[in-house]
Amino acid sequence: MIKRTHIRQFLAVVDAGTFTAAAARLNVTQPTLSLGVAELERLAGALLFVREKRRVRLTEAGARFLPLARRTEREFRGLDQFEGALAALPAPLLRMGTIRSVASARLRTLIATLAPHFRIDLIESTDAELRAALDAGRIDLALTLHRDGDVPLLPPEPYLLMVAQDHRLAASARIAPEDIAGETMIARRSCEILRETSQFFTARGIRPPFALRSDNDERCLALVAAGAGVTTAPASLASPGIVGVRLAGYDFVRRLGLIGEPGWLARHAAIVSDLAHACTAENSSS
Repeated sequence: MIKRTHIRQFLAVVDAGTFTAAAARLNVTQPTLSLGVAELERLAGALLFVREKRRVRLTEAGARFLPLARRTEREFRGLDQFEGALAALPAPLLRMGTIRSVASARLRTLIATLAPHFRIDLIESTDAELRAALDAGRIDLALTLHRDGDVPLLPPEPYLLMVAQDHRLAASARIAPEDIAGETMIARRSCEILRETSQFFTARGIRPPFALRSDNDERCLALVAAGAGVTTAPASLASPGIVGVRLAGYDFVRRLGLIGEPGWLARHAAIVSDLAHACTAENSSS
């Protein structure tokens, strides 16, 4: 197959008049250039140059090939300019949503996979609000609680009691709800099962004082690590200085998945697959 390199070598010899001058113009060695031209002649099935002592000149076949070569090189240059123009265009916009309780490390993995392809407009909201926004066409994609029909990204994870690493319960594999009756709680208002959690403790007569009620998970967990109280959260929210302990009877789990506008998902199936692989790799290493 004749390549652009062949065309450029041929034209360089024509314009420079000698192989030596053409090699210098292309910044290659003369043997490399000679081999390239010989390969072009083999592909063309005819000699293109007459090699004279001080100069080369075109054969009849070379003269017929010259206008075709110049036209082809002009078209290649046009493609180069078109490619540059495409690179200058802004990336397409991706309107994306996420539930607030996604661990920052996992969200970072997701965004890092998407960022080379899109400009990202990210919003945080609840699962119900994100699904409503998708139905209304206000977003294209969302990372939220997995339901049947959604694209699964990660395996189910349990909700745990989060305590400071030096807490009296940190070394326990499993504790009874009564074990935290005297504890101060940190209320994660972004929790998807906040109502169920409240009902769980109320049903067991546990009504602890609260040090903080906030929808900022990072702040809530910072207070847990500081020893100001305990909280419940998905296992992936455990951070340095915090230990997750299983709480008997508190058997809630969650799974994260993607929901998206069907046309968007179909057009970007390869990117969705990359997201799944990236999240799986991140989960395996954590």
